Amino acid sequence: MAIYQFENRIPTIGQNTYVHPSASVIGDVSIGEGCWIGPGACIRGDYGRITIGNCTSIEENVVVHARPDEQTVIGDWVTIGHAAVIHNATIHDYAVIGMRAVVSDWAIVGVWSVVAEGAVVRQSQEVPGGKIAVGVPARLLEKDVTAEYRAQWTHFKKIYVDLARRYPDGLKLLRP
Repeated sequence: MAIYQFENRIPTIGQNTYVHPSASVIGDVSIGEGCWIGPGACIRGDYGRITIGNCTSIEENVVVHARPDEQTVIGDWVTIGHAAVIHNATIHDYAVIGMRAVVSDWAIVGVWSVVAEGAVVRQSQEVPGGKIAVGVPARLLEKDVTAEYRAQWTHFKKIYVDLARRYPDGLKLLRP
């Protein structure tokens, strides 16, 4: 794993968190316990601060960054899908950010909210708790996240926490 100090900014990584060897964690970054950081992810706190809660999964090729002297905050049990971009935003607990979605500056994604695959949440836009945002630019659907959806995603989120436990011993490089 590539964990970098940048100037006086040093990342902290919680217990039982797995960071893939091809991922980069740079600077003022705090990652909680039981998280899974996938291949190619870049979490860059070089001039802004990034805080990631417990049991959160940052999947392959995700980019997380913050503006100078500002912060990106990602809560507990959040899922950030493959190749998403999170920039200077706040994402609350249990949210699901779909593959290739963008959550832009000062946007807020509420508890158990969903940002669909490929959606673009614009600067300062809010996705209220339990709502679903789709499209470019993102718009809210009239329906809310259901109890069945929450149960299904709770199962998926636990799989990633389990992967964080299994990867340190289970992942073996066969050829460099």
